[in-house]
Amino acid sequence: MHHIEPHFGWRDYYRAEDDPNSPFYGREYSEFEFTNKVYNYLLHPQWDRFGSDTLLFKILFVDYDEGYAIIEFIGEWNDCINNDIMFLKRDILDEMIGLRVNKFIFIGENVLNFHGSDDSYYEELREDIEDGWAVFLHFLPHVVEEMHSYRLQDQVHIEEDDEFTFDWRRKKPEYLYGVISRQIGRQHSLELE
Repeated sequence: MHHIEPHFGWRDYYRAEDDPNSPFYGREYSEFEFTNKVYNYLLHPQWDRFGSDTLLFKILFVDYDEGYAIIEFIGEWNDCINNDIMFLKRDILDEMIGLRVNKFIFIGENVLNFHGSDDSYYEELREDIEDGWAVFLHFLPHVVEEMHSYRLQDQVHIEEDDEFTFDWRRKKPEYLYGVISRQIGRQHSLELE
């Protein structure tokens, strides 16, 4: 797992360590000193911690004017034991919401497992971003199935649509946001009919 880096193709557009609003502002990253790990597996040093022992993340892009953030995850999402959503919400997302970010794209291709608890923090997130949304994108099928078993789809969008099978890494962040935003808009239109 130490070879899996967070997506680096957007570093010309955004770097959390250069963003004065980021909790990682001023941080210096090593390319050689591996201090992050999940269980006994070392992870690439570019990943960031937020209070979970098993889940790390990287803020890939934030647009404060448009009010959206794209965040990539790696590891095991464990709300049951580690209460990962609570730490993510309190330590990271609440700060962004305070800066008028109300649309979140969570990319989970490298999330190996999900262990749910209840949906109260997901519900709180939905309420705090009432005019926005949170989308779980590219999570593995067994992870999505587990999320559905805890009814997270009642609080967040869990995208399984074929429209999102494109290689998001080859696109600019604005393109990914635009595709997701249009899809969410279509879903809301259908719900209102």
